[in-house]
Amino acid sequence: MSAQIKYVDDINEITSEQLHGFFVGWKLPITSERHYEILRGSTHFIVAFDENEDKAVGCITALSDGVLSAFIPLLEVLPEYKNRGIGSELLRRMLKKLDNIVNIDLTCDSGLQPFYERFKMSRSSGMILRK
Repeated sequence: MSAQIKYVDDINEITSEQLHGFFVGWKLPITSERHYEILRGSTHFIVAFDENEDKAVGCITALSDGVLSAFIPLLEVLPEYKNRGIGSELLRRMLKKLDNIVNIDLTCDSGLQPFYERFKMSRSSGMILRK
């Protein structure tokens, strides 16, 4: 049976138990409980759910001042759900939520830049501090 994907942006429709398996390859993977707190603390978030499996399979978050600037710190799709258009749909939906914002920034590995260029985003240089 193919996945039936539903997109939600209401924290009341999500539990931490549904957020397992994310952050693959991270030096310090984030627990499902911390992941839930990230969603709660974000200005905007969208979670993709496989309704057949009752689990989150992708998510995106944004932080914004609501006027000029927004930052998209997180776009994750579970490895077994990649290349199905879920990441693209999450980004499309988030950019629509941020439509009134002039400056939308994110950082990503260089190998992911072509993905974001498909959404009219431009390469830039920046600075980061990772602890």
